[in-house]
Amino acid sequence: ICVIAHITAIKMPTPHRHEEEKFFITAEGRKEPVPSIHDPPTRELSVVVPSYNEEDRLPLMMDEALDYLEKRQKRDPSFTYEVIVVDDGSKDQTTKVALKYCKKYGSDKVRVLSLVKNRGKGGAVRMGVFSSRGEKILMADADGATKFPDIEKVEEGLQNLQPWPNQMAISCGSRAHLEKDSIAKRSYFRTLLMYGFHFLVWFLCVKEIRDTQCGFKLLTRKAAAQTFSTLHVERWAFDVELLYIAQRLRIPIAEVAVNWTEIEGSKLVPFWSWLQMGKDLLFIRLRYMTGAWQLERRKYN
Repeated sequence: ICVIAHITAIKMPTPHRHEEEKFFITAEGRKEPVPSIHDPPTRELSVVVPSYNEEDRLPLMMDEALDYLEKRQKRDPSFTYEVIVVDDGSKDQTTKVALKYCKKYGSDKVRVLSLVKNRGKGGAVRMGVFSSRGEKILMADADGATKFPDIEKVEEGLQNLQPWPNQMAISCGSRAHLEKDSIAKRSYFRTLLMYGFHFLVWFLCVKEIRDTQCGFKLLTRKAAAQTFSTLHVERWAFDVELLYIAQRLRIPIAEVAVNWTEIEGSKLVPFWSWLQMGKDLLFIRLRYMTGAWQLERRKYN
């Protein structure tokens, strides 16, 4: 297995944007060049929303997020933000839905990045992160399962980690406190899969974070640049590699309980998706252990 993991390892994902991915689309149909994660921040917060066939679930999340962000800006005019919806090669009207918010709030606050082909959730988040302007960057799922005002909890978790070494820190939303309630609603088979996955995460990669898969994570700009430029996995297990990299680099990580509600329409196929993630976890550990993957940083444009 070690040999297979080593010889099949792709050293680093190709740092390439298609020509169409070098621009945000405005509500008027104009193209605005994307900035770079390596530029100085010009916003306090960037919210990156990876979206694949999310025309039905995206509006609920966007309504809640923008309502909160607008109210916060009214309370504190110095607070600046942007929401970046990354359409990960959707086959539905996800981009069209996102552009309605771009038109309502302006292209400086809501930005839409359409990828030419599906890269996977990790790939979509990476493209959004590398196109952001925020001093802090929040990953938020398009289904709105985590209540957006809980950003204040993860922000507090981030602040409690100060002083940040080299301005790097990560605060993760967590559903671990809801585990007993969720088990009561799941079948024995899905519960077994869940415990098996948690064991593999703990045994192979990340020992200090109970819930690695909650899609509500807040990173400082430096931490985002460092971890995402090293990331290899672009599908479901990317969260685990992201935190594995952070632990290897001694980036401080906080885990903060957040409110979470299961929303219908998940793209995860219970058995096969978890099997794929289990394979990814094993290969993450083996590829770093055998030196096939290095903690190198590559500059993305």
